[in-house]
Amino acid sequence: MKTLDQLNIKIFADGAELDGMLELYKHPYIKGFTTNPTLMRKGGVADYEQFSRKVLEHIPDRPISFEVFSDEFDEMERQARHISSWGENVYVKIPITNTRREPASELIRRLAGDGVKLNVTALLTLEQVRAASAVLGNFAPSYISVFAGRIADTGTDPLPLMKEAVEIMARYKSQELIWASPRELLNIFQADEIGCHIITVTYDILKKLPLVGMDLSEYSLDTVKMFHSDAQKAGYKLQVG
Repeated sequence: MKTLDQLNIKIFADGAELDGMLELYKHPYIKGFTTNPTLMRKGGVADYEQFSRKVLEHIPDRPISFEVFSDEFDEMERQARHISSWGENVYVKIPITNTRREPASELIRRLAGDGVKLNVTALLTLEQVRAASAVLGNFAPSYISVFAGRIADTGTDPLPLMKEAVEIMARYKSQELIWASPRELLNIFQADEIGCHIITVTYDILKKLPLVGMDLSEYSLDTVKMFHSDAQKAGYKLQVG
């Protein structure tokens, strides 16, 4: 197994809690950050722009993705251009469709053509990857976020789809594929192996990074010790015999 230093894939932290983001910013292996409205709501963010600008004050030199939240394409465009103006390191997240299944292709083409850095998000099919990649072209640096974890949640192996997505996007040097919504630390190594460019990782999974390369027999012993310690702390007793 590779060490973290040997990985080609870039690890982006996925979250919207300022203190946590700033703590992760101290680590050079965190190459960027992603957020979304759901994470912001969960993190208690009340003022979207105020929070985002505060993040950018502290993190001016690594890519950060902020998402539009309108369901109408004309308002999405206004939001996207405004968000893009916040900094050179800002990528604007545009969902692949709105809630009415209407494709965002023309909006994506227009924004990319005008040099707006985009993160096209919420993709789960190869048809969506092909559509997004075609309209993004080689205009501005861009990401395509395929939610591999959600694909796996349906009982479908995401690896074949992610491999093909890498191939689809290979003709465009300005595009990078994101393995989004990973479910376990192993996904980092799987994504790296197939040539995926970026993986977004939540804080709870990032906490497991010290386990990488750990001897499994030692990990087994740690597990036994944990069970024994917790039983002792709970004061469990059995009347045997």
